[in-house]
Amino acid sequence: MESLVALNIAPLNAPHKELEWQPLGDRDFQMKETIEVAMKYHIKVINELKAKHLNGTDILRIWDSHLPIFYLPQVNVFPDLIHKCCENYDPNQRAVLSPSGFVLFYVTPEAINQMLHFQSAKSLTPLSMQHLIDQGAKLSSTQITRVAQLFMDPDAPQRPPPFLHVWFNDRGQALVSMISYVLGYNSNEYVDETVLAMMSMFSPGKPPSFQYDYATFISNKIHEQFMNLERKRVFKYTSYIYHLLLFNQPGSFPFPLKKVDAQGNQRSVVFWSSVFHHVFYSPYSYCEFIDLFINPTMSLLLSSPPPRLTDEMQKILQLSKNYSIGDWYFYQHHTVIRIYGCELAPYRLPRYVPMRLFALEYYRQFGNADMIHFHSKNKKAQLKIKLQLGPFIFNKREEAWEEADKILKGLQLKTSFLWSPYDPNHFISLRRVRYRLASYDHVRIPHLEKYANQLEWKEGTLEEASSKEEITQKAAKNLKKAADLEYCE
Repeated sequence: MESLVALNIAPLNAPHKELEWQPLGDRDFQMKETIEVAMKYHIKVINELKAKHLNGTDILRIWDSHLPIFYLPQVNVFPDLIHKCCENYDPNQRAVLSPSGFVLFYVTPEAINQMLHFQSAKSLTPLSMQHLIDQGAKLSSTQITRVAQLFMDPDAPQRPPPFLHVWFNDRGQALVSMISYVLGYNSNEYVDETVLAMMSMFSPGKPPSFQYDYATFISNKIHEQFMNLERKRVFKYTSYIYHLLLFNQPGSFPFPLKKVDAQGNQRSVVFWSSVFHHVFYSPYSYCEFIDLFINPTMSLLLSSPPPRLTDEMQKILQLSKNYSIGDWYFYQHHTVIRIYGCELAPYRLPRYVPMRLFALEYYRQFGNADMIHFHSKNKKAQLKIKLQLGPFIFNKREEAWEEADKILKGLQLKTSFLWSPYDPNHFISLRRVRYRLASYDHVRIPHLEKYANQLEWKEGTLEEASSKEEITQKAAKNLKKAADLEYCE
């Protein structure tokens, strides 16, 4: 590769999105963590690096840099919880408190090191973005070429940085992902001088030239983002918040934890459970993530536990006897919402439905009903859709409901059965007749309808049966839940 020259540019982040340009705008779109270009399960990456360290094959001594220890798993980002933690954050104590003033967890370097079981006998180098920008500006063409030889594919384009993530080899891509995550970047698609500066500390057969104080850097970033969350709505360390909660309040969660290894040694909280790992990798479903982790956490942060469906959600569906647009059904292990006139199978939502999911299902079903019965018939839309619900802004009637469906589908939620036509109160039918369209005759299922809009689930009422395939999948996932994360391959 030819000699390369470093460019002194600021760290690259994803371009700003104008919410009004989106069919369905999400005000919390900047609260996602690093968007991986090529995602590899974090646990596998960490276990591979640790194994190489132990058997002496880690020639670059990446583990000795401590970077892998602070690279936490990709998780299901849930902004509502982050907002609530921010509301309960005491900047003087650097702690998130319960409504009664009890410390739920601290956001300090000591708290982070403790939960990760990290100790260093050596003095650590302070880490800051200014330090990395300065280091990146000092990179010589020889240093950049050496980084490229170690971490990039031989046929990568010969040009100055920034580089594309896809030009790096497997080892380089893993390192870029770790660095981008720790620094709180929006994306790892582009690799600029700040990332290259950190990559340059590795040389074959030599210890890393720096051992950075990652815990202090991350705790300061969390503090800064909490202090500016209401104004900027940016947060990049959700995984740290989840793990701090789990480590400090383990008795609040109704799922098994593996706190010690086979020899009885205490282990990093990273290996305790995969309950909040991203659904693409986790044996836990998104509904389990909400019911087993988010709901207990919100109970710690609120003065009273959240209900299965809030009063606001109930009023949206059932404003009065004369005006209702849909019903809810409380099953034993999930919740189903049915909007009148919708011809999509509803998703099985968690037992405790957060506004974020309710809003998406509301827009999905209500938009579908409006499109089928009125908009596609070239009739003036008769269904008055809420233009803002939770964090979402409903901008484009024709596309927003499809965008909501896409988001819910990405959570790998299962669907309930299709009940069509569904219009028990003639909400759709009367409006169709008004526009000289055929009536929309509701299909009655009396043994289910009698349980619509109950205030709570009662034993012997609604229990949706699982298919043979679902039972088999559940058994396989239960085996994965019992696996030891520290030795997963």
